[in-house]
Amino acid sequence: MKGRDTLVLAAMVLLVLSCGTQRKVSRIRQENAQATLALGMDTSFVPKIQNKKVTRDTLKVKDDDGREILIMKAVKDNASGEMVATEQLDAAVVTARFRNIAERHNKIDLAFQVIVPASMQDSKWQLRFYPDMYLLGDSIRLDPVIITGNAYRKAQLKGYQQYNRFLSRIIADTTRFINLRDLEIFLRRNIPQIYAFKTDSSYVSDETFLSMYGVSEREAVDHYTNKIAKRLNERRKSRIDMMYRKYVKVPIVSEGIRLDTVMVGSNGDFIYNYVQTINARPRLRKVDVVLSGEIYESDKAIYDIPRSEPLTFYISSVSSLADNTERYLTKVIERQAEANTTSRIDFKVGKSDIDPSLSDNARELARIKGILSSLLTNKVFDLDSIVVTSSASPEGKAELNKRLSQARSESISKYFGSRIKTLQDSIAAEAGFSIDESGHTRHQKRVDIAFISKNVGENWDLLDILVDEDTLLTEGDKSNYDMLKRIGDTDAREYLMRKESFYPYVKDVIYPRLRTVSFDFHMHRKDMVKDTVHTTMPDSTYMRGVAALKNMDYDGAVALLGPYGDFNAALAYIGLDRDQSALSILSKLEKTPSVNYLMAILYSRTGETEKAVDSYLKACRQDNAYVHRGNLDPEISTLIKTYGLNKEEEEDDLL
Repeated sequence: MKGRDTLVLAAMVLLVLSCGTQRKVSRIRQENAQATLALGMDTSFVPKIQNKKVTRDTLKVKDDDGREILIMKAVKDNASGEMVATEQLDAAVVTARFRNIAERHNKIDLAFQVIVPASMQDSKWQLRFYPDMYLLGDSIRLDPVIITGNAYRKAQLKGYQQYNRFLSRIIADTTRFINLRDLEIFLRRNIPQIYAFKTDSSYVSDETFLSMYGVSEREAVDHYTNKIAKRLNERRKSRIDMMYRKYVKVPIVSEGIRLDTVMVGSNGDFIYNYVQTINARPRLRKVDVVLSGEIYESDKAIYDIPRSEPLTFYISSVSSLADNTERYLTKVIERQAEANTTSRIDFKVGKSDIDPSLSDNARELARIKGILSSLLTNKVFDLDSIVVTSSASPEGKAELNKRLSQARSESISKYFGSRIKTLQDSIAAEAGFSIDESGHTRHQKRVDIAFISKNVGENWDLLDILVDEDTLLTEGDKSNYDMLKRIGDTDAREYLMRKESFYPYVKDVIYPRLRTVSFDFHMHRKDMVKDTVHTTMPDSTYMRGVAALKNMDYDGAVALLGPYGDFNAALAYIGLDRDQSALSILSKLEKTPSVNYLMAILYSRTGETEKAVDSYLKACRQDNAYVHRGNLDPEISTLIKTYGLNKEEEEDDLL
């Protein structure tokens, strides 16, 4: 009877507790109590004016005519229509549902408060809040906020204690199930030979053990094992996961949440300051944050907390002020154009005839023909002439080398002169014909291209460079060569060089590189008569900088726009908080509305309040759009709130 009475008492206690929970949840529903999101004090980086309980703020600025104007925190008197000074009381929490926040360094800080009324708090409950962020048509769930009642946490800890007690009953050392004492006595009395193994360090396999004594080691151990206790232990091990779920109904989580704090009492509202930093994105102008949640008792949700009214953050970015005016460069286009290439075409000793089978000639000749083909089919330029210049190495007489290099140049000109006509015929055949307005057939005409043959004789200038750059010649070799360079007679110079130890290397390795043929292609632009034409084209570097600025890549924008020193360059510096660099640029520019507005932002940052207000009012007088823009930038918004700026203009807009 005693046990039954205990069960009945426990059931009655649970019933009373359940009724208490239901009544409290019903009261929350009736009162429509819910957690809310709120904006705390503005944590803008703008230098703060000293906060007092009552503030009267006045400021002197000058208008366009140089007259002093007194600016004060003021409101319009409904009876007289005049602006009169008023007092401002500071508040810890504001009720506004929106705030203007600034993007800086491509980062945005969303700061808000999660406020939980006392009526929703209970020691037995855990409150789980889920802030959801909405931006650019996308939704992102932020880290939840978990608030745990004191009794709820005690129940959690009790569950862990019960689970740990269960784990402590699981035996890890399986030898504890063996009755070692009885096993040892059995072996000592009945099989002393096996017992002798107790102090023997040698290894004996189970098969050897079995063959010697007729019983295996496993069988002997199994006989003296407490099988019931072992099975019970295995059963406990198999139930580890199940017992964790039984005792730890709600695990204590510390990762991936912003707060898991214990509410000791429920005497007042609970306020948690939540700050979420996000990366800025192009076209991001607004972010909404909504709060939802649940109330848990043990592992069951007993109440769905209604979704809160959204908090709206209007994002201001200096990048939105970028000047999109396209910048142009003046480019001078020349009618004449040149291209060139150098080739290594080898000849037999003392010969000028071209031998395609010699050395690497076939590949070089094919490469030059490919260049000629591309120039003949160029859609921008017409080929006029080709200058072929050959050079020789210094062995032999200089005069003979000069005549030989000239002969080789002429041979190359003749070789490609005949082949260029073949290329022109092939190109004309592929182009076909066209019919003009009169119905006459027009074929592409062959244009004569002049070949001009030149030579430089022995190429000593290139030899000097190659010797100096060579890594196999010693410093002594190079010093001796420098001495020989002073000899004006090149034949005598080459004769003396033959006596040097380095000559065989120079003759076999470096001399062949002096036998070159250079091609200079002279062209003109099609249908262009004047020698030069001046034209404008978009400045692609500048426009890439503007694109980087609009995408809030301020480092990239400064790198591209900094050298221009214009409005957009100053804007890029502002994005990086490099205020002095921005001011230095803006101070040299014409004081347009946008320039005055940026200077107001910078003066506000540096604490030069009078200059900030003066610059802002000038911008507003020049362009009324800045009256409303000022509310989007916290630097200017602070000035507007402090000194009650633009109230008359805003009221006129409402009328």
